[in-house]
Amino acid sequence: MQIQQKQNVIGVWYNVLMSRTVIVMDFGGQYAQLIARVVRECGAYSELVPWNTSADELLAKNPAGIILTGGPSDVFASGAPIIDKKILLSDIPVLGICYGFQLIAQLFGGIVDKAALGEYGQTFAQISDVGISGLLLKDSPAKQEVWMSHGVAVESMPSDFNVIAETQGARVAAFENQILDLYGVQWHPEVKHTPLGRQVFINFLKSACKLPLDYNCESIIEEQVLKIREQVKDSKVICGLSGGVDSAVAAALVHKAIGDQLTCVFIDHGLLRQDEAKQVEEDFVNSFGIKFIKRNETGRFLTALNGIREPETKRKIIGREFIRSFEHAVRELAQNNEDINFLVQGTLYPDVVESGVGAGAANIKSHHNVGGLPDDLKFELLEPLRTLFKDEVRSLGRSLGVPEVIVARQPFPGPGLAIRIIGEVNNEHLDILRRADAIVRSVLETSKQNEEIWQCPVVLLADVRSVGVQGDSRTYGYPVVLRPVSSDDAMTATWTKLDYELLAKISTRITNEVREVNRVVLDITSKPPGTIEWE
Repeated sequence: MQIQQKQNVIGVWYNVLMSRTVIVMDFGGQYAQLIARVVRECGAYSELVPWNTSADELLAKNPAGIILTGGPSDVFASGAPIIDKKILLSDIPVLGICYGFQLIAQLFGGIVDKAALGEYGQTFAQISDVGISGLLLKDSPAKQEVWMSHGVAVESMPSDFNVIAETQGARVAAFENQILDLYGVQWHPEVKHTPLGRQVFINFLKSACKLPLDYNCESIIEEQVLKIREQVKDSKVICGLSGGVDSAVAAALVHKAIGDQLTCVFIDHGLLRQDEAKQVEEDFVNSFGIKFIKRNETGRFLTALNGIREPETKRKIIGREFIRSFEHAVRELAQNNEDINFLVQGTLYPDVVESGVGAGAANIKSHHNVGGLPDDLKFELLEPLRTLFKDEVRSLGRSLGVPEVIVARQPFPGPGLAIRIIGEVNNEHLDILRRADAIVRSVLETSKQNEEIWQCPVVLLADVRSVGVQGDSRTYGYPVVLRPVSSDDAMTATWTKLDYELLAKISTRITNEVREVNRVVLDITSKPPGTIEWE
């Protein structure tokens, strides 16, 4: 009876959660993930789905609101993405942004055509009196700075829609129909270049969707603890600690939910940075008192990677060997009458997006904990962070009491230094890269610019040699690449403009102290088009 009551309570709680979810329909725009993250920052839970999700599937989720993102297509072009109009007539509030804005207009009989004047970058929107007294742009100043990126414009709307803003290149730059609960803006309110953009989301979420905007770290913890307990029940769980933020926070969250049912296994695959293996045990395990097993599997991984240069193959091999190593640990635990049914992984939302999971998604690269897992996986996966962005994970970690030295650590990929060596992974190349990486981290950590950096991978071009001069002798050494980037969520990134003196200090130390390296270069590519990691 008690079990049935508990299941009923959880079922009701989940229904409440879904009724507070905002669905973001992705039409291929570069800011789709950013929109989902901004919604969460405003205090509402969001989920990203592809534009071709069926109306029945979408409406079955019973969302509180729907946002249609921008995209690269023209709404009037043959084969352009389109949605079932019944989504817009479902009494669920809908906000269209850029392409989504134009799509709503077209589906309700508005005229959308090539703009006489394209607008790209900063422009100014004139807000009508109807807009200022309305819902979406309520109490807006009569003129506000917005960020545009369009060559197509809505020329006119049906009479039952109120035009609430215009710009020089768009006579209809925003509209609303409060009876149908349909709203839209041509500009991008999600980007920082639209200073009042956040208020557009707040007005939509609070006034149209009637959401309390109380989604935060505490609500995430409560939600996940319930989900974990419901999924796991009395089963034993194993978690792989990598030394990074994600696996540490995932372990702390699962431990809060099920306590000693969790055993953490640290697989030392020989691909970590200098001193990281030691830090895993000292910084994390001792703080939480979690059951802990350490396995040195360096030989296993390096043998499997011997001669492998292709990056996707590296990732899949590492994913496979991780699981095989866990299976060995499980057999050891089974000897103590502990049957393990679940494997915890610190998969994040950007991992899922880049691995092409879901309808219509493109595979950018396989993450070892998503697309790199073997088909014969013998555990049921437990991924409590799968819907979260990196900044949310850090906040979650702090709320759970994860040591700051781990929470503030720069992101480090699960496959480790293997994907920062362009070429074969072996002990010689790992040793060179570890020493160079340690120098970069030590210099950056004492610099004023350290807080500007999201991540600074150091990459060894092991398949490249260049001529140099050290002392009076000719050298034929390796180049290393510095890849400092600034980002909020790893979905997009810009290269960090480090001071020349700082770069010179790093370069001098590496070429003096790592004798096998005679050239240091700087990667100044943003994401997109380049990913943060080279492989």
